[in-house]
Amino acid sequence: MSNIVIVGMQWGDEGKGKIVDLLTEFADVVVRVQGGNNAGHTVVVGDETIVLHLIPSGALYREKTCVIGNGVVVDPQVLLQEIDELRKRGHFLDDRQLLISEDAHLIMPYHRRIDLARERMKGEGKIGTTGRGIGPAYEDKVAREGIRFGDLLDDQIFRGKLETILPMKNRYLDTCLQDQGFDLDAMFQEYRGYGQRLKKFAANISVFVDRQIKQGRPILFEGAQGTHLDVDHGTYPFVTSSNTIAGGACTGAGVGPTRINEVIGVSKAYTTRVGGGPFPTELNDAVGEKIRQRGREFGATTGRPRRCGWLDIPLLKDAIRLSGITGIALTKMDVLSEFETIRICTAYRHRGRRIEEVPSSIPVLKESEPVYEDHPGWKAELRKARTFEDLPLKARDYVRRIEELTETEVTLVSVGEKRDETILRRNPFRQGPGRP
Repeated sequence: MSNIVIVGMQWGDEGKGKIVDLLTEFADVVVRVQGGNNAGHTVVVGDETIVLHLIPSGALYREKTCVIGNGVVVDPQVLLQEIDELRKRGHFLDDRQLLISEDAHLIMPYHRRIDLARERMKGEGKIGTTGRGIGPAYEDKVAREGIRFGDLLDDQIFRGKLETILPMKNRYLDTCLQDQGFDLDAMFQEYRGYGQRLKKFAANISVFVDRQIKQGRPILFEGAQGTHLDVDHGTYPFVTSSNTIAGGACTGAGVGPTRINEVIGVSKAYTTRVGGGPFPTELNDAVGEKIRQRGREFGATTGRPRRCGWLDIPLLKDAIRLSGITGIALTKMDVLSEFETIRICTAYRHRGRRIEEVPSSIPVLKESEPVYEDHPGWKAELRKARTFEDLPLKARDYVRRIEELTETEVTLVSVGEKRDETILRRNPFRQGPGRP
């Protein structure tokens, strides 16, 4: 039995969708534990590309159970659209494949409007949110003003909450954000309709997951975003609104930490970031643009171009410490195949002082310069490699150097976007953690 958590090691967009889809073959249950439809997990099956925003990436396997945990904030309209789209494409045809936590909080229309209005008012100081209402929904959760999925299934409870919450939101929109409010009756009827369609998926997820573990069924816990967008441990305030580290899987699914057997961290062979915030290895030149174009680095959810730079080891080492990562899934190695020289940031330098960790001070991180070591590029196509030995020697050396610098095994190497364009050096569902 293995229960494995998948987390991002950078600022999100590391390729977690492919890794979850690949490892789902060996799991029975896939649980999404945090975030909302601000995440976009891209999965390529054959010639078909599918972007999932709320439904776990295991949805493309017919016999797997997909779970949306209590740590996720759910936009019911988006969720229903995603279900309908998957079914049009011949996937997710069995209702028994999906369970939604009764305790998951809902994203309401006022959350989206507040999100957009606040970003607009901040001007150049904006965070760079997706405008999906994720942050305001989490704010209401913490303020004990949220509406949960279970509330949506009881007309009396749901309407009572709306009657308490909506007047406050309308006043805030009007007086503080100079924006329009909402009609209570119209919102009630709209969301009541969503509840009627979604009620068949409602469940106590903590109890369900516990039963699966006791029955020995392997479980994959899927996170969204990346370590350095964690609301507590990321580059605050340029972060998301939830805990993206491995511990978030416990709170976001209602399981104890002793039930987790292994944590796989996903990292690109380089680094990207979307939105504002410091980025020490960012390349604002032709090299950065070449990485962006070769890697098709545009947001799966928003289409925004991603900022690109060289691999940052301090970022990875912080992620390993924060999540107890036991293996690295290294993605997009193929993107670097045309470069004569490939750089790795091994540390930062700030005002003459060498820094080995990511500083918590944003001003210090902004002023920090990367300390690089250069490696010769392999200048060869990697997409047909299926074993580690199939890789060119210089590509293998690059992977081994990452293992040395992070003191963590590279468990998997992705050499293309398709499922079979992957080198699985160790299957975490069948073999315990190794040594680099």
